[in-house]
Amino acid sequence: MQQTKEHTKEQGNALHEIIAQRYAEVKEIRTLGVDPYPARCEKKQSCLEAKNAPEGTEVVTAGRIMQLRSMGKAAFAHLRDFTGRVQLYVAKDNLGDEAYQFFKKHISVGDFISVTGHLFVTKTGENTIKATKVTLISKAIRPMPEKYHGLQDVEVRFRKRHLDLIANEDVKEIFIKRAKIISSIRKTLDNKGYLEVETPILNPSSGGAIARPFETYHNALKMPLYLRIALELHHKRLIMGGMDKIYEIGHMFRNEGIDTTHNPEFTMMEMYQAYGDVNTMADLFDEILGNAAKAIGVEKIHFRGYEVDLRPPYKRVHIPQAWQEKFGRDIHEVLNGRKFNRAKLEEVAREQGVKFGPDDSDSSIFDELFEGKLLAEYHNPVIAMDYPTAVSPFAKTKPGDPEIVERFEVFVNGQELGNAYTELNDPADQLQRLKDQAAEKAAAKGEEANNADILDADYIEAMESGMPPTGGMGIGIDRIIMMLTGQDSIREIILFPTLKKLDEEK
Repeated sequence: MQQTKEHTKEQGNALHEIIAQRYAEVKEIRTLGVDPYPARCEKKQSCLEAKNAPEGTEVVTAGRIMQLRSMGKAAFAHLRDFTGRVQLYVAKDNLGDEAYQFFKKHISVGDFISVTGHLFVTKTGENTIKATKVTLISKAIRPMPEKYHGLQDVEVRFRKRHLDLIANEDVKEIFIKRAKIISSIRKTLDNKGYLEVETPILNPSSGGAIARPFETYHNALKMPLYLRIALELHHKRLIMGGMDKIYEIGHMFRNEGIDTTHNPEFTMMEMYQAYGDVNTMADLFDEILGNAAKAIGVEKIHFRGYEVDLRPPYKRVHIPQAWQEKFGRDIHEVLNGRKFNRAKLEEVAREQGVKFGPDDSDSSIFDELFEGKLLAEYHNPVIAMDYPTAVSPFAKTKPGDPEIVERFEVFVNGQELGNAYTELNDPADQLQRLKDQAAEKAAAKGEEANNADILDADYIEAMESGMPPTGGMGIGIDRIIMMLTGQDSIREIILFPTLKKLDEEK
């Protein structure tokens, strides 16, 4: 431990020396009449465009120097921008004595430069720019990551994402894929006539889901406000108002734990279609995920230890039927109207080796049976349909079966990706379900007891104006991106995940 601390101290001292030297060098550069941080630069081609230009073409590009190898009167370097890398050949004969001496003395790995030159092909067959002009456009004070820690520490990577992107080019590719996936989702919905909408982030109440919200206070209005935990209630008001096909991609905020699949601030999409139902949403999910996979050029991906086939349509499993096949019981045995039959639920849990305690809610025991046991054999995307009413307060019941609702969730290797309903549009039924849910919340112990109010009287009033039959779906954008890029941690696909303050870490 002592050796580790001493090594860290030595590294810190060495870094401080480098920084001091670089600041001194900046002063020296300015005495030469050169601005090390000019306001603009010349760039006609990206690095990739310059690299792919015909031999002999004059190119003007710019980027960061990633590698530099000096050989006396000449040097080779790699220049990188967002599009890729291109090799540079910088020689005294081409650049001139004074300019070459400046390059040799004051240009380092990490600096940004602009380069003018002609493309040629080296003896090894690499397209290379023969530089005739090199201009310093930003002097880097700190050395590149690999010089002092290599960015192997995930905490450092996430805290200093700019260094992570410099050192690890595969990280940049993840976020390029993220952008393509979200763009594909928008295109799919836009092409089907959905209208993208924007709804408030700050709300006087936090409804539409069961979660602990972030609370703030509006000084002028003298009232508490909550950061949204879901989009549902605003979207349904838009459906009631005649906007028949809508969607929104936005940030949600839940004041809860952080782990590999949860971040307090995350990206979610919800969409609603008047005159649709849960089956409409299942068909739509096939298109959304299938098109997103195509957008990043994948048909199969390795995720959570299994190869996942992303080609739609995806398997649809009806929970009552699967429950009967897996557990040898009718699912109605564990149901009691809009609640669970606790004794029967515990009986099935014991049979299946699911551990639980008196403080565990009925829904948590059901989830362990359903997700931990029933879905364990499915690795490709599976759409699980027909949930108990007891865990679905916003979905319509199936005709002739008030204990089952028209709802599905999508899972891949145990990770939930989306949730959809045939939306409840009976205001009296909705009011009663919200009252039941509020009563369950009030009786809950621990963290669940601190959830925000879920009984939204204004929403019930809006429902009384009339709501057409509607299909609705929510998709965890971050979860989709994790799966499509084969990442096990949500922090790998969020540019700036939520982290503890450094002074709080031990």
